[in-house]
Amino acid sequence: MSVVVAEEGLTLAERAYRALCDRLVTLRIAPGTPINDEQMAAELGVGRTPVREALKRLEADRLVVSYPRRGTFASEVQITDLGHLTEVRLRLEPLAADCAARRAGAGDRAVLSRLLEELDAAAGREVGELLALDLRLHRALYTATANPFLQDTLVRYDNLATRIWCLFLDRLPGLAGHVGEHGPLVRAVLAGDGDRAAALAAEHVEHFESAIRSLL
Repeated sequence: MSVVVAEEGLTLAERAYRALCDRLVTLRIAPGTPINDEQMAAELGVGRTPVREALKRLEADRLVVSYPRRGTFASEVQITDLGHLTEVRLRLEPLAADCAARRAGAGDRAVLSRLLEELDAAAGREVGELLALDLRLHRALYTATANPFLQDTLVRYDNLATRIWCLFLDRLPGLAGHVGEHGPLVRAVLAGDGDRAAALAAEHVEHFESAIRSLL
């Protein structure tokens, strides 16, 4: 279920951050699990210092929590955060979609086109592959906004929302359909139709919350 992409040119701390973030977001490091920096350094093939730097960033992202004299743990998934996340994402996701439609450069468009081809061929894929594709689509759309502040903010909120999603993954019906909602959205972005892209992004966020709440 890994979503880590090419790592050329990354610092060791950035490599460690991406790898740990991937595991935390997809719950391969389960909520509440203690995180041993020495063990993680050995697993990732880096030193303890890059792992410690990564953990500081992950704490700011609310993906881990540190306690004096107790250590660092994967943060718990708070279902009560769903409403707060939706409130923010309903404003920012449509903004990002509109910005992407207006600003996507040639490189962004090439990435989105390739992901669209993957999406069109995604029928029958396993859950982990669909989840990874969903995350990559979101990241590509955020990058296409050409606004690093909006991109960073939405990645953080999407990570927290995805953790909630993963908590219910085995009970959520229609995963392929949910991921498939990106198809019309990406096409609207590629067509430069910001209004339609924004409307579809809002619907996607609303559908996500409705699906989770139907299980509570």
